[in-house]
Amino acid sequence: MIRAVLPHPILSLGLFGASLLLSGSTAPPSLALALLMALAAPQIMRVLDVEPVRLRKPLTLLSFAVVVTRDIIRSNWEVALVVLGLNPSGDKRVSGFVHIPLEMRDRYGLAVLAVVITSTPGTIWVEYEDATGVLLLHILDLQDGDDWAERIKNRYERRLMEIFE
Repeated sequence: MIRAVLPHPILSLGLFGASLLLSGSTAPPSLALALLMALAAPQIMRVLDVEPVRLRKPLTLLSFAVVVTRDIIRSNWEVALVVLGLNPSGDKRVSGFVHIPLEMRDRYGLAVLAVVITSTPGTIWVEYEDATGVLLLHILDLQDGDDWAERIKNRYERRLMEIFE
């Protein structure tokens, strides 16, 4: 019975809370809109027939979060140096594109990888070719494309495959 009304209860709760936080009010119209979104969005998700997420090794998610946090902090520092024109090594700064062949095919793993890469300053997920599994990234400070491919595969893809596949 409850699944008929709330097929994705965590999504409903998250949408309800986010809507109230964004509106900054608990007035009746805000509550009504939040409730409408919390009830309607999961019904739409049911129509999309989204398969549930299966975490194979949930504890690996913690080490992955630590790695991502460390990388984002480091990337913030590196991008700040580039933007400020500071270059301690003296190397010429060049931006560019890198093609990275991925083994991972799980759509949730790929979605998490896309969020991580796009959230990391200096990197942008440009394209993913589903047929070949090749990811195209734009790197602000590209010094070695092979280094970036190795970094993505070893630091992120390997862990995400443990978590999702």
